[in-house]
Amino acid sequence: MKIQLEEYSHKWIIAFEKEKYFLEEKIGRWLIGKIEHVGSTAVPGMLAKPVIDIMFGVEDLVSSKEAIPVLSNNGYCYYPYKPEIMHWFCKPAPDYRTHHLHLVPYKSDLWIERIRFRNILRRNKTIADEYSALKRQLAKDLADDREAYTEKKWPFIQRVLSSDCQ
Repeated sequence: MKIQLEEYSHKWIIAFEKEKYFLEEKIGRWLIGKIEHVGSTAVPGMLAKPVIDIMFGVEDLVSSKEAIPVLSNNGYCYYPYKPEIMHWFCKPAPDYRTHHLHLVPYKSDLWIERIRFRNILRRNKTIADEYSALKRQLAKDLADDREAYTEKKWPFIQRVLSSDCQ
């Protein structure tokens, strides 16, 4: 699947809110903490793949495993991607994605890291612009390799998270 980036759209906020309501209705009994809009579509002005990333807080991965068939019967495709730290889903299909859903233990290291990175991008335009430029270059260089595209962003993310950027 070719990586295609788009300019920021306010429609992404609306899509997140709509899906948040849907998730509260379908799997709200597993919700611990919050449902968060993360990833680049959650950052106003950010260049992004038009896929809404949603992080759904759960108590732990074992007790939330029962949510997998519920989501699978309601439009989500489950994949055991990084199963030691999350339950990962896409919607509506692997070859055409509008949503990624991450069931993540609330306030785990992954939870905190993702929220912190999103918030830094929201507050620091210089870092957000650097990240957009990196993504644009990687999408050009690695247009047909989603895994490499994601992997090559990680050093930037680590540098930002390890700095005093707020």
